[in-house]
Order: sequence, then structure tokens, then C-alpha cells
Amino acid sequence: MKILVLNGPNLNMLGIREPQIYGNKTYEDLKRLIKDHCDEKGVDVGFFQSNSEGALIDMIQQAYFDKMDGIVFNPGGYTHTSVAILDALKAVNIPTVEVHISEVSEREPFRQISYISYFACKTITGKGFDGYLEAVDHLLSMS
Repeated sequence: MKILVLNGPNLNMLGIREPQIYGNKTYEDLKRLIKDHCDEKGVDVGFFQSNSEGALIDMIQQAYFDKMDGIVFNPGGYTHTSVAILDALKAVNIPTVEVHISEVSEREPFRQISYISYFACKTITGKGFDGYLEAVDHLLSMS
């Protein structure tokens, strides 16, 4: 199985950005945790992070051509704003699990809306980095 782990804006700032919400571990720590988990499960995993909406859309489209079996996606702030990312996911029709490190339902009202959830086969929130591992396992259970 081939999975793309896609992270949106400001996820590269983990460990620096609002540690009271996101913790003290870094983006590199997150990647290492996911890679180790995927290695144990025999999953080929790739990573991409961008602060740019267009770059994320390009990577979603590339996942189609790379024949990815699933996407684990934390769209960051684009969760609540990007119909274009939703349309890209719908276009490629690759099973996608939406992940959020924080419990977005307990945050600002505007964070209650997720365009990505209109396509995602599952949404995982508030489980920290472990939510990514749960997302990988969910995609594996679908195969």
C-alpha cells in the first residue's frame, strides 16, 4: 500500500506554534513517528507539507498519477476555506482521512466547518500525533 501524508499551512511550525494547543514536538518528530509506524505495517509512505493552496492541490493531483492508495491529510487552515482543495480530492477520488491534531470542535466557531469532510472517508480530531497513525490504520483496514 502507498500512502501520502499531506500537511497544510503552518504544520511545519510544530513545536514552535502554539505549543499549548499543538505540543512541543516538531514536524520532523511527526514524520519520524509516522514513518516508523508505516515501516512496521509494510506501508510505503511519502510526505509533503506546504503553506500554499496551489502546491497542495498539485500534490493531490500528483497522488493520482503516482497511484497512491490513500491520503492522510491535515489541511490546516485550508480546512475551513478551500473549496478548491475539496474539488481536487473529489477529482482524484483517492480514499482520504482528514486529521487534526487539536480538537477543532472546542476551538473558534469558524473552525467548526470543514470542506474537506465532505469528501473524507473519516475525520480524526484531538488525538495529537496519534491521529495520523489511526488514519494510516483506517486506510489499511479499507484495503
